[in-house]
Amino acid sequence: MTLPAFLAESFLLSPFIEFGFMRRALAGCLALALGATPVGVFLMLRRMSLAGDAMSHAILPGAAIGYLIAGLSLSAMTLGGLIAGLAVALLAGGVARHSVIKEDASLATFYLISLSAGVLIISLRGSNVDLLHVLFGSVLALDDAALLLLATFASISIVALACGLRLLVLDCCDPAFLGHISRLAPLAHYGFMVLVVLNLLGGFHALGTLMAVGIMILPAATARLWTANIGPLLLIAVGSALAGAYAGLLLSYHVNLPAGPAIVLTLGALYLVSMAVAPLGPLAARRRPRWHFER
Repeated sequence: MTLPAFLAESFLLSPFIEFGFMRRALAGCLALALGATPVGVFLMLRRMSLAGDAMSHAILPGAAIGYLIAGLSLSAMTLGGLIAGLAVALLAGGVARHSVIKEDASLATFYLISLSAGVLIISLRGSNVDLLHVLFGSVLALDDAALLLLATFASISIVALACGLRLLVLDCCDPAFLGHISRLAPLAHYGFMVLVVLNLLGGFHALGTLMAVGIMILPAATARLWTANIGPLLLIAVGSALAGAYAGLLLSYHVNLPAGPAIVLTLGALYLVSMAVAPLGPLAARRRPRWHFER
């Protein structure tokens, strides 16, 4: 084996060959890329990217109550986060439909309340280490139960998106028209919100409540700079999420950085590079020739 090949193998592959926790972290990121990132694409198409960030914090009080009752129990924190996330989604939608408050403002208010309540509940019993674990995740500490949970959420998301792809696309483009021609419009909307909560829960266990939405939105935004077609958009988004997660894990291992922030920063770097070179990015748009009309 040549020296460059040996160095490349030792840099790119040896962390995952030698250490089981790196392999589990990569498997967890693979599950998130396959499940959460396509959901993030539809969040972006619905212009609800910031709503996804608000929902990621909405699960915190329920997860904190589960932590208060059972400690760092996967099942207790998942059940509590699921109940809290669905409750906030329903409350925010109900307030937006029956008051002058718009849905984005309603989500923002519940997000602030949820984040503050969750941090306070954890602080009542836990330490600063526990709080950092909840806020920033522990992707390098994923065990078999957490991987099974992430794989289950990813499988549910893939099947649901495959079965309801046309409904979701139409709901993104013209929800009023979908409501006029089909009785499944409420199912498409609320079913999609359930998928958002499930995948944010999966991201919460791996990347924490502050970073969970990163693997949903950043690859989706990156892919949108390369294509406008839904099929390639989903494929590029998933590929970007996988590449960013792999590179972020390598960066965290070799440079001794926190894994969750390293992954999200790598995804952000891919987005910035795409802005510079992608055909639909702002720089390419300035270089594109414009039509000139003459009388």
